[in-house]
Amino acid sequence: MRHDDPLQRSSRSVPAGFAYGHPDFPLVRHGIAIVAKPLTDLLAVTFGPAAILPPLLQPIPGVDEAYIYGSWAARHAHQTRPPPRDIDVLVVGSPDEDELYDAARAAERLLGREVNISRISPTSWHADQGDPFVMSLRSRPLLIQNRRTS
Repeated sequence: MRHDDPLQRSSRSVPAGFAYGHPDFPLVRHGIAIVAKPLTDLLAVTFGPAAILPPLLQPIPGVDEAYIYGSWAARHAHQTRPPPRDIDVLVVGSPDEDELYDAARAAERLLGREVNISRISPTSWHADQGDPFVMSLRSRPLLIQNRRTS
């Protein structure tokens, strides 16, 4: 066997501890598999908000419904737009503002984009008319993120 051919090397030529993240050949850094990190980052930026936001918002008491709106929702609905610089989220309910802020910052760290959360009461959201903000939102794409069934 030729030892200069990397495809034909014996397992003895692999540095000790390689499978466990040898310092010269780290496979895991801070609990994240860096081999898959570029793909994970690409997926988080491309599909991320729909996957990242629900688990951050669902545990917060008072979140009845949550929607992504704005440029991210428009692109998801196949409307031609420039790449979104931020993610706009509407939360219907009466959650604590500090908890929403913490969820937004956690989402920002994972997505690498600014996350803006607006809060509205269920009465205002479900009213037939009146609020120009609500009417504008309803006329554009919305990505449903959360609905309480209880």
